[in-house]
Amino acid sequence: MARTPTGTIHSVATLLAAVKTITGISNAVEASVSCVAHGYSVGDIVVVYSGWGRLNFRAFRIKSVTTDAFVLEMANTSNTELFTPGGGGGTVRKVSTWVDLDRTMNHGSSGGDAKTVNVKFIESDVEIVLNDGFNAVQRTFDMDADMIGTPAYEALKMLSDTNADTVVRRRAKTGAVSLIPAKIAFNEEETLTEGQAVTVKGSINAQNVSTRYAA
Repeated sequence: MARTPTGTIHSVATLLAAVKTITGISNAVEASVSCVAHGYSVGDIVVVYSGWGRLNFRAFRIKSVTTDAFVLEMANTSNTELFTPGGGGGTVRKVSTWVDLDRTMNHGSSGGDAKTVNVKFIESDVEIVLNDGFNAVQRTFDMDADMIGTPAYEALKMLSDTNADTVVRRRAKTGAVSLIPAKIAFNEEETLTEGQAVTVKGSINAQNVSTRYAA
């Protein structure tokens, strides 16, 4: 069913918990992560730093847990050509604190588009096009400048000043959720336009692709 952006809540992770060691990740439709005495719960959001490049610096929701393992919802590692068996070890960090971004507007997104390379072999008169991955995603937004001093404003300022790893979460009114690991750039210079609210600007510079969960 179609939806509009109205009512969407954006949040940023301001604190990632202590690093825990991953001793292995299974090849499965939803990967099981071996992590001794992790202490995580169903529904927690974690950032995975993995030896598998396609899984490295991705954010996922935890679907199920045992004492020494947990399952990453929607983390499909079943293709052993892309995810070499035994190569997924690394570390993981749980999102400990979220701050909602209040009074934002004019959200935009760019990037994520397919990159291609044109190639012409010498014996041919015709070029061919090769897929070459995707370009980086960047999101932008404006915030009410008078939010200065609030938790949302200060969270953006801190993440920008420290260049810290974060996760940006979108929650739609329907319950759909998306997660994307990112770095924040926050410009506190006020934008003054006659007849409009005074704003400051933020940029969300993605470090990998989104993980999306249906309502």
